[in-house]
Parts: sequence; C-alpha cells; structure tokens
Amino acid sequence: MKNILSVLLVVFLFHSSAYAADKIRIAIPEPNAAYMTFPLAQKKGFLTNQGSAAEVISMSGRVQVAALNGGDIHYVTGIPVGVRGVIAGFPLKIVACYLPKSSLMVVSRPDINSVQELKGKTVAVSSFGSTNSGALQLIGKHFGLNPEKEIKLLAVGTNEARLAALVQGLVAAAVVPPPWDFHAKKLGFHVIARSYEFFNYPQAGLIMNDRKIKQSPEEVKWLIKAGILANRYIRSNREGTVQFLMDWMRIDKDVAVATYEAFLPALSEDGDCPEDGMQLVIEEAKKAAKISREVSMKDVADLSILREAQRELGIK
Repeated sequence: MKNILSVLLVVFLFHSSAYAADKIRIAIPEPNAAYMTFPLAQKKGFLTNQGSAAEVISMSGRVQVAALNGGDIHYVTGIPVGVRGVIAGFPLKIVACYLPKSSLMVVSRPDINSVQELKGKTVAVSSFGSTNSGALQLIGKHFGLNPEKEIKLLAVGTNEARLAALVQGLVAAAVVPPPWDFHAKKLGFHVIARSYEFFNYPQAGLIMNDRKIKQSPEEVKWLIKAGILANRYIRSNREGTVQFLMDWMRIDKDVAVATYEAFLPALSEDGDCPEDGMQLVIEEAKKAAKISREVSMKDVADLSILREAQRELGIK
C-alpha cells in the first residue's frame, strides 16, 4: 500500500506542478554522476535551442516508465530501466548512450589483492539481482570464477551500508560506484576491479516512447546532440566539470575530483550504444523478468536519428 501511495503521489505532483506544458522534461533517477550528462547540458545551455528548452528532473526509477508512457515526462536516461520497460511491453526505444560502460568497482580489504582471492568469501551488494550484483558476476567470470557458486553475496542496501559492512569486517569486499571508492580508499581499503576495464554495460542514455521518434525527430536529434556536446565538455573541461559536480551533488572538491576521474574513462564521446554491452543489459532484464523469448538490440534501440546527429556533428 505504501508503494502504491508513493506512485500516486509522484503522478499527482507531476500533474499538479507548475511545469510549463510545452517544456520538455528529462528524468534522471537521482543526482548521481552516472547521469550527469543532461544536468550539465542544462547548466551549460546545451538544452536550449531556437526558443525551445528542456529541463532535467529527479524521479524514482520505479515510476519512470509509467510516467513516460503517460506523458508526464518525455525522456528517461537509465538504460537498464528502459530495457526492462521494453521487455515488460512498453513501446520504448533507446536512441543514444552516454555512459556505455559500468562505473561500478570492487573495493576490498587490504589483505585481498585480486578478484581471484574472493573465492569462497562474502561480498556486499545492494540486493540480489541488482546491477551491482550483476557487475560482480561479470567481473568474477572475467577472472575465471563461477560467482554463483564461489562467491557469497550479502545484500545490505545502500552504498553507505555496503561500506559499513566492509568496515565492520562482515564482508571481504563490496561493489560500489564512485565516489565510494574514494571514501573506501580513505579508510584503508583498495580497488581490485573496475568494471569499465573488462566489459561494456550501457548505463545512461536517452530513452523515449516510440511515438516521439515518429512525431518529433528533430527534437530527438537536438537532444542527442546536446548529450554529445555535454560529454565533450566533460571530457575537455576538467575544472568546469568538477565545479559542476560540487554544486550539483553538494560534495567537497576532493570528492568531486575523484568522482570525475573515476567516470571519465567510461564516458562516450559519440553517443553510440555498444551491441555487446546492450546484450548484457538485455539478458539481465530477461532474467529478472523470468522470460526466455529472444530479445535483440533492434527490439530495444533505434539508432537512426543518432546516425544523423553524428553526421551533422562531423562524427564518422
């Protein structure tokens, strides 16, 4: 009942809010650096074009697909959320990818120096079947382990809780995103694996209802370009991006610098969606939904407008 009331409240707030009817609304799950592309694009003016403007709002990932389908928002940015929506039967498409690699890392006790040493040990994740538990499975397999049999999982929830489990000695390692690797290192732990070094796993992009592609292709192309330009800014303007992260995430400069440096290798320069990574996201979503039917890249993504945007930006 509590969850139902929460969903109804979110929908009510969107219908009764002061958002202009013609304002384009892009939803992110939270102020998390993985989703910084469009918030930074808004801050730097990339989301204003010939009198049109877009705004970025925070909205729980649990209700984004329903809100998108109902027209309360126009775009979402979490690629796994979009893929799960497609598999659930919603007419959605991914049209660009701005974070094609996972930013998750494995931090461990000082006496553990490799992923192979996690064999038979316990690792903290947010929940069973979560993105970070999936990342651990992929990292373990990369290093020759059978994670489902050889690594024990402890589901403890938040990033704070995972780090606390490591501090308390309840686990040998934890899976965390930036800047929690920074916090872990300050406590004497260290990073033994970074997801982006081993596999693609599209995390953030641009997702919308199918009809938007047909009805507003120029708007879609403009937003795709805005995301690419924002990522170019992030890659080329360290100080400006660090200051943005400090303001947006309300973090100190040393944390912002560590966050920037951790995310930089995972950022896309051209908005492309790696097919191998998309297949990993699809398989994870199928497993969570307990379905076995074939789901292909073309079922979840339409990159035709991206190709136009890339040509116009001189990207080959």
